[in-house]
Amino acid sequence: MKNKARKVLIIEDEGDLCLLLNILLEGKGTEVEHVQSIAEAEEFLLHEKPSLIILDNRLPDGFGIDFLSFVKEEHPSTKVIMISGVDVAAEDVALENGADAFLKKPFTKAQLHEKVTRLLNTEDTIASPF
Repeated sequence: MKNKARKVLIIEDEGDLCLLLNILLEGKGTEVEHVQSIAEAEEFLLHEKPSLIILDNRLPDGFGIDFLSFVKEEHPSTKVIMISGVDVAAEDVALENGADAFLKKPFTKAQLHEKVTRLLNTEDTIASPF
């Protein structure tokens, strides 16, 4: 019996990074969706329950760090990887607010693979061209 694809939600407003994350994560047991704002993410989460969220900190309508409590309240079992390129202190705050992992931009394919694999608890989630 084939495992059902795990849904990954990318909340990121930079189109290039969204595309790159999508390419790295699509298939291989994952189904990738993306939104570009907290408002879109809230709407998405009313109808879907992703296994993993990749959440940027700086979004057009707010900070990902502030959105973490909503995510964890609505979907406590959903894993969250917080990404940020600007905020030096963001990692500690993100982890305190419920993020399961943190990636500082720019990050490598290997770093992304390690976090996703660890959080989704399966080696075959993403094939290893990383």
